[in-house]
Amino acid sequence: MRLPEHGANSKRLYASMNITMPDEVLDFSENCNPAGPPPSVVEAWPTLISTLNSYPDPDGQPFRSAVSDYHQVDEQQMLVGNGAAEILSLLAGTYRGKRVLLIDPTFSEYRATLEVNGAEVVSLQAVESEGFQLPMRQILEALPEADAIYICTPNNPTGYLPTKDALLTIIKAANSSSTDVVLDEAFIDFVDESKSCIPQVANYPNLLIVRSMTKMYAIPGIRLGYLIAHPERIETLKQKASHWHVNGLAAEIGVLCLQEEAYRQQAILHAQTERLKMTQFLRVHGCEVLDSSANYVVMKPLSDAKKLYKDLLKQGIVLRHSENFRGMDGRWLRIGMKSEPMMATLREAMDQWFKRQ
Repeated sequence: MRLPEHGANSKRLYASMNITMPDEVLDFSENCNPAGPPPSVVEAWPTLISTLNSYPDPDGQPFRSAVSDYHQVDEQQMLVGNGAAEILSLLAGTYRGKRVLLIDPTFSEYRATLEVNGAEVVSLQAVESEGFQLPMRQILEALPEADAIYICTPNNPTGYLPTKDALLTIIKAANSSSTDVVLDEAFIDFVDESKSCIPQVANYPNLLIVRSMTKMYAIPGIRLGYLIAHPERIETLKQKASHWHVNGLAAEIGVLCLQEEAYRQQAILHAQTERLKMTQFLRVHGCEVLDSSANYVVMKPLSDAKKLYKDLLKQGIVLRHSENFRGMDGRWLRIGMKSEPMMATLREAMDQWFKRQ
């Protein structure tokens, strides 16, 4: 039995487990903002349709300029992509035949894109008993022999946010050994923009930062992401991308999203509030819960996580398994923070399950 390697695959998941899919499914396996797309996007939808009549700008404008203003970086430091997934694929293509460090457990797409592009992937395992924090000693020892290192911050799936000092230590050491540092900040929106390392790109030509619009703005169907790095790296990657690889509709929607400050702050507050309630609930029931900075938590129940996962599936509740997260191996489950009613339904179902064990 091979489970889907990403969340938000309910139909495939039920089919792979040979479980009849209920009419109503509550999906906690994906981590998009439960508020849905920003109000301005919904309101502008009728006028956005007009973009379908024209070819999109090859540089992803006007979104590229909007990101430049938002982060106060030069446009030449930016590459707009058809989702962060395309950015990761383009990056992986530059590491063919090269050695790349991954810190497991982490987002499975790194390994998938690197291996298919012929990179040598070296896994450094974060220790469970230490809360899966960055194994700094191992990282610093391995950097001189590596061409690149990928770090997810906050990490997916653990939600662990490395300190700025730790990241700068790695970036500086990697710069000395001519090692690229790829920081995936897909969930930094749910923490605080001040935690981003984007301002450091100007100081370190080896630093490349991947950002996604999918999670915070709940627009997974409109693929949109971007990379911020040294202009020379941007130009090289741009040449590898297909022409018109970012559609015009996505570019316009991205501009509207970046203007939604109140929406962002509400999403951050909601994630913090629901994360705290869920964490307290799980710990009352004896579960181990990692401290998370993102809009999800990972937990390990006292009893069988795989049984909990399967039993909830039968009730139409989908959590994220950890079968493909190295070092977690199915013993942990990830829960995305959804609406208050959805979270209450989940807690009730889990409460009943725990009482039966």
